[in-house]
Amino acid sequence: MPRRLRTPTAGIVYHVLNRAVKPLVLFSSDWDYAAFETLFREAKKKADVRLFDYCLMPNHWHLILCPQRDGELSRFMHWLTVTHVQRSHAFHDTSGNGALYQGRFKAIPVQTDRHFLIVCRYVERNPLRANLVPDAAHWRWSGLWKRRKRRHFGLLDPWPVPQPSDWDRFVNEPHNEQELAALRDAVRRGYPIGDECWRERTARDLHLESAMRRPGRPKKETTPDPFFQKNDSRPLF
Repeated sequence: MPRRLRTPTAGIVYHVLNRAVKPLVLFSSDWDYAAFETLFREAKKKADVRLFDYCLMPNHWHLILCPQRDGELSRFMHWLTVTHVQRSHAFHDTSGNGALYQGRFKAIPVQTDRHFLIVCRYVERNPLRANLVPDAAHWRWSGLWKRRKRRHFGLLDPWPVPQPSDWDRFVNEPHNEQELAALRDAVRRGYPIGDECWRERTARDLHLESAMRRPGRPKKETTPDPFFQKNDSRPLF
């Protein structure tokens, strides 16, 4: 058999997410949420990973993280999800009832510039989009709440880009349709989130070229940034 290509993941920021098997939920009580946050701390001791942001929702979760060495992303996520399934089944006495997650986690590479801020905003805005809170900062099970309450020490790492002073306002503003559609498309297809040159280079390095091509269409010579309007030079903040 041909040897499987090794993927260099060290130093790349990823938007990682997974979802429960329908109609199950992952978190049905404060204990469930708090227990998963405890797993973050334990997992960080077992793998060299920086956790920048997260949001836990009833039936899915989002993480923004960066492995510091090749192989640490898989190590971190394998321990986190396997241990979560084991402890959840044990606590709720549901062992033998089948899978908890739909499948393997998704990991979307993210460029550490304004695209990083866009993805963090998307992650932190989840409970507001789901009408669970009137303000995103009110959702306790997220990096936004932890930072505002100064309860993130040992859990969250400093961001690789400065956080704008009006971050809370920006998170609570609605997404434009183009930006939201591009984010969801990146998650669905698994292509990197960043500017054109970075996406092409990262897709090549991580063997994700197929994710950059739309089915049934030839590959274009250029791939415009889907997160910003053409000829729109306005600053993000």
